[in-house]
Amino acid sequence: MTAAVFIGCSFIAFGPALALCVCTIAAEPLRLLFLIAGGFFWLVSLLLSSLVWFIAVQIGGSNNASVKKNLLIFGVVFSVLLQEVFRFAYYKLLKKANKGLMTISQEETLPISVRQLSYVSGLGFGIMSGVFSLVNILTDSLGPGTVGIYGDSPQYFLSSAFMTLAIVLLHIFWGIVFFDACEKKKWWALALVILSHLLVSGVTFLNPQYEGSLVPSYIIMLLMATWAFFTAGGSLRNLKLCLMCRDKDFLLANQRPR
Repeated sequence: MTAAVFIGCSFIAFGPALALCVCTIAAEPLRLLFLIAGGFFWLVSLLLSSLVWFIAVQIGGSNNASVKKNLLIFGVVFSVLLQEVFRFAYYKLLKKANKGLMTISQEETLPISVRQLSYVSGLGFGIMSGVFSLVNILTDSLGPGTVGIYGDSPQYFLSSAFMTLAIVLLHIFWGIVFFDACEKKKWWALALVILSHLLVSGVTFLNPQYEGSLVPSYIIMLLMATWAFFTAGGSLRNLKLCLMCRDKDFLLANQRPR
């Protein structure tokens, strides 16, 4: 039973991301390189957040429950803001890297477009975020023990997997909207990305009332997915053709670099 929970939750959380990697990234070495680099940038932001969190706990160390809660809120807010700072830093780095690739390339167009970069980097951020969010939980799911035996929710592992899935996909959508906002200098769009990230992180404080965190997170995910779809050049006509398997213009395969 524990193995079934482990496998099921793993595929719920990382199945879509794995499918996206296999179908759109694995065959292209350049995209794979940018994917790994995106994950590395997220990892560095986590390292710095952990360092600040450790210092804050040491300075404000107390057994008071309210102090601990305030420190936790500070840690979440700081971590989200730092992730977005590193997303912006990665955007600036990719712009410079693309110019360098253009210089040494024999083609007249960029080897990879900004929209492709936003998708790949967002997926890198999401996968790394999901792995660090769920890896310890998945390890515990292998047992020994029974979730909910002391009155806790028995849906802990399943809820955590669905929350991780939402975060992974949201990072993709945030990346697409974020990069487009940087390109077009839409600072209000950047602000909305950051606010939605803060909101999704904030609703996790409602746990273990999992419906209170999952429902708002998936509503935000659907809204961000719609925004990212149209930002990436999608349209209702393209969506209809895609659903009917008649669209031959795949976004990552045939998109014109910007």
